Amino acid sequence: MSNKYLDDAVAYATGLVDGSIPANRARIQGGQRFLDDLKRTDEFDIRTDDSDFVIDLIQKVFSHQQGEDVEGRPLRGKPLILTEWQKFVVVNILVFYLKGTRLRRFHEALIMIPRKQGKTTFAAAFGFALSLLEAPSGSKLYILANSLKQTMESFSLLNYNIERFHDSAFKIRDNNSEHSITKDFGDGGSIYIQALASDEKRLDSLNANLLILDELHAFKSAKKYKLMRDAQKAYRNNLLIGISTAGDIPNGFLAQRVEYAKKVLSGTIKDDEYFFFICQADQNEDGDVDDFTSDDVLIKSNPSVGISVTLDDLRHDAQMALNDPQTRLEFFNKTLNIFTASSKAYFDIEDFKASDHQYDWSLKELAKLPIKWYGGADLSKLHDLTAAALYGRYGDVDIVVTHAFFPRAAAHDKADKDGIPLFGWADDGWLTMSNTATVLYDDIVKWFVEMRALGFDIKKVGFDKKFGREFFMLMKKARFKIVDQPQYFFKKSEGFRRIEVKAKNKQFYYLHSEAYEYCVANVQAVEKTDDMIQYDKIDGQSGNHRIDLFDASVFAAVQMSEDITRNEQASSWLHRDEGKEVINS
Repeated sequence: MSNKYLDDAVAYATGLVDGSIPANRARIQGGQRFLDDLKRTDEFDIRTDDSDFVIDLIQKVFSHQQGEDVEGRPLRGKPLILTEWQKFVVVNILVFYLKGTRLRRFHEALIMIPRKQGKTTFAAAFGFALSLLEAPSGSKLYILANSLKQTMESFSLLNYNIERFHDSAFKIRDNNSEHSITKDFGDGGSIYIQALASDEKRLDSLNANLLILDELHAFKSAKKYKLMRDAQKAYRNNLLIGISTAGDIPNGFLAQRVEYAKKVLSGTIKDDEYFFFICQADQNEDGDVDDFTSDDVLIKSNPSVGISVTLDDLRHDAQMALNDPQTRLEFFNKTLNIFTASSKAYFDIEDFKASDHQYDWSLKELAKLPIKWYGGADLSKLHDLTAAALYGRYGDVDIVVTHAFFPRAAAHDKADKDGIPLFGWADDGWLTMSNTATVLYDDIVKWFVEMRALGFDIKKVGFDKKFGREFFMLMKKARFKIVDQPQYFFKKSEGFRRIEVKAKNKQFYYLHSEAYEYCVANVQAVEKTDDMIQYDKIDGQSGNHRIDLFDASVFAAVQMSEDITRNEQASSWLHRDEGKEVINS
């Protein structure tokens, strides 16, 4: 099994694991996964021909189109020499075959690394080499990114190199309507490569064995990704490569995909068809990066230090982020490869996650605890997200149980247009799909009734009745004490502040609801006088974000806070009256 490139990959993985190559946790786990997989000879055949072909082709045929090395020397026309991590990726993806077959093990790959690491150049060259490798099957490669400008970075590199081949059999179309490369090898097969923007309307008609999806952080939902995977069903040895840096959507498609990757790499779940290479700064249990200006953190996050980026450059960026907070989010996104909330968002979602992870009560366990629960509801005007919440406290911990509702008829359109993972929430039990054109009030009342039947002691429910008088009456009919709660910002500020403080102090639990996290991350707020706060969703009423579950929890928190205040006042009056009786006697 000895082979130069395989040996290089083994050496790289060994260095990751023994610490001689500084790396983040996910990359170390990826190295260990590779070493362990090489021992699974009863499940996989190890064949090096394909990885040898691809690496040799790239290094002996491909040249840089632009740029300079770290010493300022021009790279244009110089051979494209792969880094150790790039060879590690190629070997991983191509050497494993299902035992006794011609079927490769991996069909998906996620390469998530910071900027200035050469990922776009590498992906383009890798895609072209794979196209030639799979030419006998009539290979089709599509390169997609959020914008055509980004995909043209890859296409122009391919165009530049093919022109250097002086091979007239390659047909290149580069105009306003199409950017493609084709070659027919006769009995040897053919290749077709096209660069597209991911918002193209013709994506559902694609048929490909190879896909490169750049800028995955811009994908709003899994729908487009699944559409691309479905386009590969005609080929058995298909491969989809996703490449990206982190973004400012901490609960978006890519962020959730990275969380899945970490579970696979840690051995929590098993997925033998998905390859991951993730380079980012490690975060502590609070979601923070310890000393993000240190050389150790910078080197572990950036696998091409000293090759495509210098440590001095990274130090400069880190110092600027330290001294100038307005550049910090960009630094965390693009240099440390960490997901951050939008600069418009009020909350740091990591505060909520860190608090929530301290606790693990189930619904049934919560129902048995001696907790007084207070409800809140935020009803949609028509066919949109509707939310209900229960809010209680156990000791010093505030607990919120939320549930969303959405009409099934409008779900596909809204999920696609606004990027809301409605169907994922439904699968996880955080959302009920109504089989009507709009959410029926009966569905929401039924949820409160079911929670009461489960054992939740619901004292009262807050709701602004001018947004649904019928719901108000139905709740009364179901024997709930429902309180008219107008949506005045000075009224809601108390609940907002309570949730904020509890999350900061790690005394807030929301049952690990990704739907609730999504809404919290979309909250935008403005400080008012006397510590009041006025909040709305990011981009206001015209935006495509949602905060309804958070809003419902604020309604419920206000009811609980007001009840606590009344009880304290009543207790104070009682003690005062008792004191008067003692004095009189």
